[in-house]
Amino acid sequence: MYQADESASTTCQAQTTCPYCGVGCGVTATLENGALTAVEGDRQHPANYGRLCVKGSALHETLGQQGRLMRPRVDGTEVDWDTALEAVASRLTSIRQAQGNEAVAAYLSGQLLTEDYYVANKLFKGFLGTPHLDTNSRLCMASAVVGYKRAFGADAVPCSYEDLEEAELVVLVGSNLAWNHPVLYQRLKVAKTRNPLMRVVVIDPRVTDSCEIADLYLGLKPGSDARLFNGLLSWMAAKGKLDRVYLERHTQGFDEALAAAREDAFDLESVAADCDLDAEALETFYYWFASQLHVVTLYSQGVNQSSSGTDKCNAIINCHLAGGKLGLPGAGPFSITGQPNAMGGREVGGLANQLAAHMDYHTPGAIDLVTRFWTTDRLVPTLPDAPGHKAVELFEAIERGEVQALWVMATNPAVSLPDAARVRAALAKCPLVIVSECVTDTDLLAYADIVLPASSWSEKDGTVTNSERRISRQRGLLPPPGEARHDWWIMCEVAKRLGYGEAFAYTHPSEIFDEHARLSGFENVADTGRRLFDISGLAGLDRAAYDALAPIQWPVTAQAPHGTARLFEDGQFATDNGLARLVPITPRGPEQRLSAARPLRLNTGRIRDQWHTMTRTARAPRLMNHRAEPFIEVHPDDALAYGVADQRLAVLTSEAGEYRARVRVANAQRRGEVFVPMHWTDRFTKQARSGALISGYTDPLSGQPESKHGAVALAPLSTAWEATLLVSEALSDAAPWCESDYWARIPMRGCQRWQLASGQVEHDWLERLAAWLPEAATLWCEDAGDGRLRAAAVKDGRLCWWAMIGPPAELPGLAWLEQRFNDSELSDTHRRRLLAGCDDGAADSGATICSCHQVGQKAIVSAIRDGDTSVEALGARLACGTQCGSCIPELKSLIEEERAHAKPTPDTQVA
Repeated sequence: MYQADESASTTCQAQTTCPYCGVGCGVTATLENGALTAVEGDRQHPANYGRLCVKGSALHETLGQQGRLMRPRVDGTEVDWDTALEAVASRLTSIRQAQGNEAVAAYLSGQLLTEDYYVANKLFKGFLGTPHLDTNSRLCMASAVVGYKRAFGADAVPCSYEDLEEAELVVLVGSNLAWNHPVLYQRLKVAKTRNPLMRVVVIDPRVTDSCEIADLYLGLKPGSDARLFNGLLSWMAAKGKLDRVYLERHTQGFDEALAAAREDAFDLESVAADCDLDAEALETFYYWFASQLHVVTLYSQGVNQSSSGTDKCNAIINCHLAGGKLGLPGAGPFSITGQPNAMGGREVGGLANQLAAHMDYHTPGAIDLVTRFWTTDRLVPTLPDAPGHKAVELFEAIERGEVQALWVMATNPAVSLPDAARVRAALAKCPLVIVSECVTDTDLLAYADIVLPASSWSEKDGTVTNSERRISRQRGLLPPPGEARHDWWIMCEVAKRLGYGEAFAYTHPSEIFDEHARLSGFENVADTGRRLFDISGLAGLDRAAYDALAPIQWPVTAQAPHGTARLFEDGQFATDNGLARLVPITPRGPEQRLSAARPLRLNTGRIRDQWHTMTRTARAPRLMNHRAEPFIEVHPDDALAYGVADQRLAVLTSEAGEYRARVRVANAQRRGEVFVPMHWTDRFTKQARSGALISGYTDPLSGQPESKHGAVALAPLSTAWEATLLVSEALSDAAPWCESDYWARIPMRGCQRWQLASGQVEHDWLERLAAWLPEAATLWCEDAGDGRLRAAAVKDGRLCWWAMIGPPAELPGLAWLEQRFNDSELSDTHRRRLLAGCDDGAADSGATICSCHQVGQKAIVSAIRDGDTSVEALGARLACGTQCGSCIPELKSLIEEERAHAKPTPDTQVA
């Protein structure tokens, strides 16, 4: 059962759901004396069967009241809830009366629970009468949604995770599954081990860790995905590999789609040239895809985040329809969701072009249907009659002054949206910005007029829906700290003060979920055009049944009371005539064009151990060790051409802004292209927000920004010095060193690490440190000739700060110093070793590779050279790779690189 085990008074376990990526892993949480002390994968949950990635495994380390918002604020002053709620209601009313309903907007997040989303959609669209409610899911999933709707008539992912185990061929397109959805990657890896006949193809401009299990890698030119799949459709037709029976019985539009594909991709050699691929390798992929029936194509942001992302999605779907490769085990086009509840938000109408329950403004009778359902004895909602502004358009409307009030919940558009400087200017101009947030250190709060403290994971109670349409409970395990409240409660209280209390009289999320389930089934019958999204089989659950709800995939109806694992098995689709549509595709290149001034193609994305803007993951210091600073990944040839060097600082410039970070030279990167991570914000670095480099071009159909195709110039960042400063938590707040040309803050246990650099020459470092820090240096050693210095301050037996002037490559391993900041009193031995930064004879383990067990690269290389030349042998010696498995691709790469230096083992020695 999915209930807490209360057999012991001080220790219990509860099942909940991970709040990170869209895999939707079940989590078993252990609570001791009211505190969450450990998490592990829920062995019963069908999304992960006990597996967790390193982020999920560290969830209990991200909790605590430090840095949490505890009280509401109005105009910078802390107030009680009544004052804050009255301020929200009165200011919204004033703006609506003066400017009209559409002067009000909301911007939501895929990290809200479905119940929060439902209340928000009902309040803004139903009773405030504004269509301008959108979500950050627009930035990751919108093109996939439109692609499915064009092809199938509904936003309906046809596949289940089980299909990965049934497939004969799995194609990863624009998806670094190993880093972005690591549990699903491990599941695929196990399936491939069990079925040696399974093949995996990776299609990606970068050689990523997902290539570890690839039988074929296609490093295509960015933006050429649609041409590649048009070529596949054309090739299938030329080689007689179409499923003519399926096409005739279950689809429409094939002739037009094929004509467009043939016009674009008239022969394999031209497609290979346009995609910058080897023609033989491309034909191998085409043959494999066409020859197998059980094919799953997994695609994600690498496809979606494009000004033609929708067309790329439909180019993929066209090939599956043409080969009859969906609606059966191990087959289908499978869009992998980027956020924990992106799909749940879409179910309730969280996008600006949706109403509710998968109904759109153009759905016949939908406005009347939702109006009648939401009508109470005394209240009749006033729904808009047309869609609202999508995310990028919304902030342009704020900039123009058309939208005067914006309520942002659980997201950070000041960082995540493209052309971030323009977004920030719009926020600064907006007369009313309301922010519901759980932490104090997001970039967005600087623009907030009203701040409302919200609950977070481990406190929120409701449901989420993962990438395979599986609804799971996210259970509240702990009370919200201070005066933080649930988002649904906050909105209901505002609704009451606006006069809509009768429609928002919920006392528990189970009541909201019940209404959501009833709306999904309301007049949802074949005679009036059946809607595919239907969870009416879950309507009527009482609170106990809701609390015990086990994971289940929609649709859930009287005919399918246990859910539905796979859609379209009967070949019937959610279109007017029941036929799937093939869509003619004419590929288009990126809107952000390369030029002599900006000659490099920019790619952005996620890294293994971080999540979004790091408000949660950065609270677990061990998650900062794998990639501690923002970086620019560059091919060696480009590094040489542009005068940048590995581990040195560089700057990227685009039409929209600038980005400063440390260079990582990598053969895995294509020449003429660079990669940067999306996570860093102004709270963690001076100028490394990826959104600052991206212009605001969007897909004309989905509104999704073109975040994968920036155009940038690269140059070294001129520096006179670099420094590392470790500062106790008590001394970290002021941070006058942030005036440096470059800084990055890296949370550690008991201290904060700062990497600093500047182009301004510093003549007296002890004087500079004295100006920065209230405690004077008590220990130091200096080499004035080389400009090197190490210094530390000890007061009352405790380490206050430690500094090294010099490049970070000269740092010792920092684990020993981190421990010293947590010593209540330094021993004489430790004091003598402070400037060295380590125990006498201690080895530096190097950059962290295995975050689960904190195993560094140097330790791994040493073990390989001692003869541990397999992942299993390294795991036996160092424990790396034995928990979540995310580091295994890097371990294999190190083994390959170091094999020549390894000692011969008894098996390899010559007698």
